[in-house]
Order: sequence, then structure tokens, then C-alpha cells
Amino acid sequence: MSKLGTLGARLHHGETGYDFVRNRVIWYGLSVLITIAAILGLSVRGLHMGIEFQGGAVFTTPKNMSASVSQAEGYAEDASGHDAIVQKLGDGSLRIQIAGIDTGASDGIKRALAADLRVAAERINADLVGPSWGEQIANKAWKGLAIFMVLVVIYLAIAFEWRMAVAAFVALVHDLTITTGVYALVGFEVTPGTVIGLLTILGYSLYDTVVVFDSLKEQTKDITRQSRWTYSEIANRSINGTLVRSVNTTVVALLPVAGLLFIGGGVLGAGMLNDISLSLFVGLAAGAYSSIFIATPLVADLKEREPQMKALKKRVLAKRAQAAPRGESGGSAGDGVLDDAHQGAAAAVVGPRNQSAARTRGRGGSSERHR
Repeated sequence: MSKLGTLGARLHHGETGYDFVRNRVIWYGLSVLITIAAILGLSVRGLHMGIEFQGGAVFTTPKNMSASVSQAEGYAEDASGHDAIVQKLGDGSLRIQIAGIDTGASDGIKRALAADLRVAAERINADLVGPSWGEQIANKAWKGLAIFMVLVVIYLAIAFEWRMAVAAFVALVHDLTITTGVYALVGFEVTPGTVIGLLTILGYSLYDTVVVFDSLKEQTKDITRQSRWTYSEIANRSINGTLVRSVNTTVVALLPVAGLLFIGGGVLGAGMLNDISLSLFVGLAAGAYSSIFIATPLVADLKEREPQMKALKKRVLAKRAQAAPRGESGGSAGDGVLDDAHQGAAAAVVGPRNQSAARTRGRGGSSERHR
């Protein structure tokens, strides 16, 4: 078995792990800093909305144009009086995008561009988008996003519980904020492809979160009937048990998206691929982060406020305190539970009983009785 597979098996059985829940303040603080940076980017630079949302025109020139991108930008800005975005396509043609112009002014801009670029006006293709149509597209995009978020919360509240629904909603807003903030800081254009990418990464992030929640729901069934582990410890166990799976699926998903973003958009110059690939790349990474470091620790925070969970934690800590003077612990080492009396805090990882360790302890206990 590979080292990663061995690690995954050890994480799943609770033989090793990292205490995500106990260190949640660190991850909350990091997310707050990233979110503040994203909000500042949105406030200072704002989103660069494409013509699909604010109206305008896209002019496509013939192939193998001799004019450079900077020259075409100057021609377009002089002809229209607006900022222009120019991309050189793979066949040598130029894609000149000018937002915020009336459709009636497009013919004059087209003729001016043709004269500056020294081509016939009829050889330049013009695609026009009216401002009212762009506004309708933007409104429908926001409505679609709002409906998606509401349905997610309702589903999770029914399938799991309202605390998990709240945590998943916070994680989704976290992913959205970071992704849109990166768009503002980088200056990439927001197009319908960007909206599609955002909806895609929200679905992916939700899938990753639900996997952990499903494991947590199963392991916390009848949790108050035992006094070995707290809710936070079992929540941490759920994260560690699905950690390798989350990392593997995220890496596999990021590789083709990275190809679209860095090779397709960067090396090959297919700028239109950037619209969807950047949102996918940032959103997938943020979604994996939020499902591990934000969603489940937040659920543990909310659950530990319940009277039942508070009482359970007192029983667990009391049992460990009683066991400490006898050299025992409330949970055995094979179960992955750390002795709270020695560690000064609740256990980091819990898991199913390790059979070989249990047999060893059984033999050790037997020899003690014989002595």
C-alpha cells in the first residue's frame, strides 16, 4: 500500500490525526483575514463586468492581423471614448470588446476601427448587447444564486439539522466572497461563464461538506448514551476520516482546471477560458478549505452549546479525571483518545477500537492480574 493510502487508513481508524476542531480559532482567523482582503478588493477595485451584464459591443477582426494588442486598444478607445479590452486569438484575429456603448454608435466605431486597422469594414464582425438585456441577465444570475442558496439550506436542514445547514451556508458564502474578491483583485472580466463557474464550485463545495456531515451524523447517533468522547472529538474524527478523500478529489479536480487557466488562457491565449477557469480554480480550492476548516468546526461550536452536549462533556472530563490517578484514561490509546488529564484539553482524535492494540492491552491487563 502507498504511503498516502496507509495514512488514509490510519486517519480513518483514528490511529493518527490532526485536531482541526481544537485549533479552529486559527482557521477562523485566517478565513477572516482572507475575507477582509476580498471585501477590500471588491470595495476598491470592484468587479469588471462583461458586456453581457452592462451592454456593449464585441468586434472581431479578420485573421492574421498585423496590429498589436496595445495598438488595437488605442484605436478602440479613440473611436469609442470608452475603455476597451483586446485579446489576440489563436488564429491571429483580434477580439475587441467595448462596454457601455449604445448599439446605435457601433456602426461608427466599426468604421473607425476598420480605417485604423486598414481592413474593410464589412470584414469586421460586430456582436451587440443592449444595456437592458444585460441588466436582465444580471438579475437572473442573482436570482438563480439566491434560489440555489435557499434550497441548499432547506435540504440540509431536512436531511441533517439546522446547525449543519447554517454551517454549510456560512462555508458557501465564504467560498463566494473569496472567489469574487480574487476576481476583483486580478481584474478578470465577469461573464456568464463566471456565473456558471461559481454555481459549479458551490455544488462541489457542498458535496465535500455533505460527505463530512454524513460521517458526523452516523458517528454521533446516540452520542449521549456514552461517556467516552465529546461531540467535538467525534466531529474531529469525521474530518480526519474523510481528509485524504477530500484532498484527493480536490487535487484531481484542480489539475484539468489548472490546465484551462494556465495553459489554455495563459500560454495559448484563449482568454475566454479565463472566465470560467479562474472561478473554478479559486472556488474548488476555497471549497475544500471551507469544508475541512470551517463547516465542521462551526457545527461542533454550535452543538457544544446545547445543554445535552455540555452535560456529556462534563461526564467525559469527569470520567477521565477519575481514571487519571489510576494511570488509566477515559478512552484508550488504541481508540486514538488522548488523556485529558495529561494533555490539558479534550482529546483530538477518536476512532473505532484498534483490534491488535486491544489484544495487547488485554494481555497486559491479564499479566497485571496474575502479578
